[in-house]
Amino acid sequence: MLDLDLIAPEKPRRLKRVEYDAIVAAGVFDDERVELLEGVIVAMSPNDPPHASPVDLLNEILTPAVVGRARVRVQLGLIAVDESEPEPDVAVVPVGDYSREHPASAHLVVEVADSSLRKDRLVKAPLYARSGFREYWLVNVRAKVVEVHRGPSPDGWASITRHGVGETLRPEAFPDVAVAVGAILR
Repeated sequence: MLDLDLIAPEKPRRLKRVEYDAIVAAGVFDDERVELLEGVIVAMSPNDPPHASPVDLLNEILTPAVVGRARVRVQLGLIAVDESEPEPDVAVVPVGDYSREHPASAHLVVEVADSSLRKDRLVKAPLYARSGFREYWLVNVRAKVVEVHRGPSPDGWASITRHGVGETLRPEAFPDVAVAVGAILR
């Protein structure tokens, strides 16, 4: 039997986003939940009820509130920097035709984290900042808080605040939209 360590490359070769898109279009991952983060195909956590409920509730709140001004996408791709194509739980993106390419900008990106908290905080938060997405909410299911990241830059976020049940969030791009933390974290 071949010892794979003997032929392993010195440096893994990362995928380009266009290569990943071609592999996805070919149906290679039809039965898997994956996303591309910094050129690496990463398995996504399953959608158990504690994760799925806040995603569903956010969609219910945000979609009618921004209709005609933005689009709400649930667990769909975004074009990000560093050969990345994450699939955030919720993204509020500019109105547009995304039939040929995923959006490359976002007013708000939301990740709901239970088992994925470490990845969402340490990998995705900096990636979203480098990508210039305006605002990032990390919904921490276990702690029942939402971490709001604002002021993206290549070096990270200018501001990170934590909000608990009893508080109301308003996306910077849509200050007329109110999201009660208690309405999404039950």
